[in-house]
Amino acid sequence: MLGLGAALRVVTMLGYRPALWFPDSYSYVVTAMRPKPDLVRPAGYSMFLRLLEPLHDFGFVVLTQHVLGLLTGAMIYLAVIRRRRPLWAGALASAPVLLDAYQVQLEHLLVSDTLFTFLLVAAVFVALRPLTWRTAVATGLLLAAATLTRTVGLPLIAAFAALLLWYGSRAAGNAADDAAGQAGAAQGSRRGLPWRVVGAFLAAALVPVAAYAGWFWAAHHRVGLVGSNGAFLYARTMSFADCRVMRPPADLAVLCDDRPPARRPPSQDYVWDPDSPLVRLPGITFLSETDALAGRFAWLAIRSQPLDYLSTTVDEFARTFVWGRPVYPDPEVYGYYEFPSKTPAPPGRHPAVVGTRFAELYQRGPISTRVVEPFAGVMRAYQSVVFLPGLLLLPVLLFPPLAAAARWARRLAASRGPASRTGDGWRLAWAVPWAVAVLLLLIPAATAEFDYRYVLPATPLAFLATALALRPRSRR
Repeated sequence: MLGLGAALRVVTMLGYRPALWFPDSYSYVVTAMRPKPDLVRPAGYSMFLRLLEPLHDFGFVVLTQHVLGLLTGAMIYLAVIRRRRPLWAGALASAPVLLDAYQVQLEHLLVSDTLFTFLLVAAVFVALRPLTWRTAVATGLLLAAATLTRTVGLPLIAAFAALLLWYGSRAAGNAADDAAGQAGAAQGSRRGLPWRVVGAFLAAALVPVAAYAGWFWAAHHRVGLVGSNGAFLYARTMSFADCRVMRPPADLAVLCDDRPPARRPPSQDYVWDPDSPLVRLPGITFLSETDALAGRFAWLAIRSQPLDYLSTTVDEFARTFVWGRPVYPDPEVYGYYEFPSKTPAPPGRHPAVVGTRFAELYQRGPISTRVVEPFAGVMRAYQSVVFLPGLLLLPVLLFPPLAAAARWARRLAASRGPASRTGDGWRLAWAVPWAVAVLLLLIPAATAEFDYRYVLPATPLAFLATALALRPRSRR
């Protein structure tokens, strides 16, 4: 399976040279060539590009991303077999990241998702090893790097801390039970281990994030990792916000849209479209005052219409679990996730045009994508057939908690009393990747909007959780 995944990536590199571009790609390159915290995206991926800049070849960048994709699949497989789950389960768990055509295409795009997925899976891979301060520090550093690559990693730091404390306390409790004959002081030391582990994890995770926040403050005189949280949350609430219900003050009323929600454009248009009430305000969209105004409007909409906000969040979340791939949020964005049949047109938006100049300096030559047949045609045909339908992801996410509940109920019935926690460290290993996968799907639905890009980083972790929820193989 790893060999087939490598072959697919070789065909992709032969068919689309040197790389595929997304609208975000140009801003990443600008930050790489002129290091300064961006107001919309953290600079982690830009620093990754900067690291590879001496080679002056975007083809080498996507080659590196393809290697990261293969390593991600290998980590999924190793995590499964190290926990003594069936070998076939490890192979199947690694299949989405190794063989899904949209995963291969995403690795060929100059966007942050492949690096983010690799860092996040690596953090989970390390966290599943025996809990020590060393593994805690390594997990924290990997998660900090993921957070500085995509800000959705920030809430995952708190989730990891809670999961490590819960999982670690059970593991430490089991170790103390197994060593009941040892001195009480040694047992007390073991029982204190989870707190030290979580403390080491938080220090390793938060110090780099705080350092980046200091750099952001020095550049923009604002607190945060990016300066667009209010604008994107405003765009999210415009799928339901009704100013007749909200009754906003005069300074917020300029952001209202009188059209009924059913006739409004996708949420992202409220950040980028020149006709958006937010974009029409004086100055750039992400000025401190403008972003704060948008954030106030968004929170007023959520407080005034909490059920509408919940309903639209569930609707966005549910888009993950549909059969096929309906066009969303619009044909232009959807088209960037397909292997093209001809050379894409040059960008038309001014920021991308500026980014093109920096990209040509990076490449030291033209950057347009060359479509080379028959290799490109092979990948287009493959993409039309081999991908994971969203509907199949739903049972993958549901299996681990349902299997754990069924196992707990059987143990409870067999013992006619409280369930023993012996072996919980093995049985509950699925909880870490499962929780991270769910959060990766839920957070964008609650704060921005559904995007097919956001599903791919969650998929390998969901499959890993399902494999870890299976019964371990015999030690023999």
